[in-house]
Amino acid sequence: MSHTPTTSDICTQVRRDIVRMVHGASSGHPGGSLGCTDFLVKLYFEEMHIDPAKWNMDGRGEDLFFLSNGHISPVWYSVLSRRGYFPVEELATFRKLNSRLQGHPATEEGLPGIRVASGSLGQGLSVACGAAQAKKLNGEDRWVYSLHGDGELQEGQIWEAALYAAHHGIDNLISFVDWNGQQIDGSVEDVMSLGNLGAKWAAFGWTVLECDGHSLEDLGKAFNDARAAGGKGKPVVVLMRTDMGRGVDFMEGTHKWHGVAPNDEQLASALAQLPSQLADY
Repeated sequence: MSHTPTTSDICTQVRRDIVRMVHGASSGHPGGSLGCTDFLVKLYFEEMHIDPAKWNMDGRGEDLFFLSNGHISPVWYSVLSRRGYFPVEELATFRKLNSRLQGHPATEEGLPGIRVASGSLGQGLSVACGAAQAKKLNGEDRWVYSLHGDGELQEGQIWEAALYAAHHGIDNLISFVDWNGQQIDGSVEDVMSLGNLGAKWAAFGWTVLECDGHSLEDLGKAFNDARAAGGKGKPVVVLMRTDMGRGVDFMEGTHKWHGVAPNDEQLASALAQLPSQLADY
């Protein structure tokens, strides 16, 4: 009998994709990608109202997602392909010359699922605000989701957008923060502390929730709670506790794998920790 993959199965396969893609290109960002795998799989496979077969830039009638911390493109590309936006085999072209799968998501190559270039940190919340307002102006009862790194919250534009969203009552916007405590140069606390993050977002006029970013059950509850809190005049932010490098023991919990590719031996070790019944690309 064939095995119907569970959401957990897909998460494991996506993690395999990530380490293979970054190894194949000898560059990329595995740490944050592994840490956000459970969130993005849950979002695309169970939570968003989408139809990959009918994808277009306009996005009318669908939920939208914007990846603000665009350097974790490996996980997004893997999830998009596994969800049916483009062939899984294309993952082998990651960061290669003339590939549609550039190191940071871009739009000029026309890759389905990508609506805005990202990777210049701090900009994604502003884009999400505009998209959410457009949904309201068009009379659409759909959600706009965004994802941000906690180190990214050191960017001033994030807080300008946060003020804007609260001031304009953009209550169809749900933003998640990858709260792993790590950034490229070290711990977030050491580089520039964010202080009481929940209190900050609340002071900026947002409804604040927290969740375990590696528990599919807790993520599901967070999505439900966020949508229940939405539509009441305030944007919603979910502070999502994660581990950088989740699923690969030598990558977990350290900033050192923020943007480093595994060598052949490290790849073999990582893949041995990620047994999957799905097919590699």
